[in-house]
Amino acid sequence: MANVVVVGSQWGDEGKGKIVDWLSERADVVVRFQGGHNAGHTLVIDGKVYKLSLLPSGIVRGGKYSVIGNGVVVDPWALLKEIDLLKSQGVEVNSDNLMVAENCALILPLHGELDAIREDAANLCTKGGPKIGTTRRGIGPAYEDKVARRALRACDLTSDEAIEARVDVLLGHHNPLRRGLGVAEVDREAMIKQIKELAPKIIPFLGASWRALDEMRRDRKRILFEGAQGIMLDIDHGTYPFVTSSNTISSQAAGGSGTGANTLDYVLGITKAYTTRVGEGPFPTELFDDVGKGLGERGHEFGTVTGRSRRCGYFDAVMVRQATKVGGISGIALTKLDVLDGMDELKVCIGYKLGEETLDYFPASTADQARVTPIYETLEGWSESTFGARTWKDLPATAIKYIRRIEELIETPVALLSTSPEREDTILVQDPFED
Repeated sequence: MANVVVVGSQWGDEGKGKIVDWLSERADVVVRFQGGHNAGHTLVIDGKVYKLSLLPSGIVRGGKYSVIGNGVVVDPWALLKEIDLLKSQGVEVNSDNLMVAENCALILPLHGELDAIREDAANLCTKGGPKIGTTRRGIGPAYEDKVARRALRACDLTSDEAIEARVDVLLGHHNPLRRGLGVAEVDREAMIKQIKELAPKIIPFLGASWRALDEMRRDRKRILFEGAQGIMLDIDHGTYPFVTSSNTISSQAAGGSGTGANTLDYVLGITKAYTTRVGEGPFPTELFDDVGKGLGERGHEFGTVTGRSRRCGYFDAVMVRQATKVGGISGIALTKLDVLDGMDELKVCIGYKLGEETLDYFPASTADQARVTPIYETLEGWSESTFGARTWKDLPATAIKYIRRIEELIETPVALLSTSPEREDTILVQDPFED
């Protein structure tokens, strides 16, 4: 028996939803440990599509016990809306199968407003820094307030006095900031009223996630830790500043849920068979030609949350190898192999040129990341279909060669292979839950 952490090994959108759903059938509890409602998972179950942003994927798989950990910043209005949407699709969500960590920091309307103000200012090149390409959902500003120790946390909702005190601390920062940006101040009384009206709807879900997870660990329950975004969007290890506002690496599963690092047994890195990215920032293998356009069309590359088109490119083995080292990845789940069907040749990035220098790693400097040019190795493609394959025998020989070469280049084995959005179209090489 092992506990499993699922993380993305690229820039997110690798297909974590399907894999977490597939794994959740084997798990007893699913935990979300970082991020907010700026990332989403799309699940296809018996032909029915579910789109999740905050709720752990296990909630739609027979109501598996689900935990939103303390590392998540929670927009309570977005959470209630998502719960209502799932209920309309026949999924029961209540305090018996969902816990929200009582020490989660909350995202309030002023956070989303500030997020949008900054992005618009960057677009106009008048204020702020570079355009980051955020989802404008307030994730970054909420994490800022959390780190600055002025956040309203979920546990504060149980006390009117705490709500008022925390709002005063928040507005002591935000209102002067808004004045400086030429934006109207937040109405204190209206904000307090809005929060107090919301509180009774959220309080039933609150609990001490660290205690619940400790009990489950002692009972040898299988715990699945579900991350959002990808390692290359990690606030420390990603393409800074074009990153998310939290740590997305596997070790955050412990801190972001209130459990010890010794609880984490196996790390599964979800890895797309090519590369995509949403938003701004460096992307060495990005394609601007018909090949890139074709990958986007065949892969239906649009963001679950934003609907934005994803930038597409060849597989970057240098970047993924680095992600496996930083993320402590034990094995990968290779997804969307079928999108490569019908391509005569495939290119894989095996290094970078930076001026006269050859690099076998992804540089930390944003300027260098933007300047590198990929060194490619060309592999033979295949004309046969891999869509829906469930055994290695169903795969073309050249597709298997492509997979094996990826394993060599990233120095990490393939544990799972996904060949369609359907959960059963999965080839299992190594069960992450088995010791």
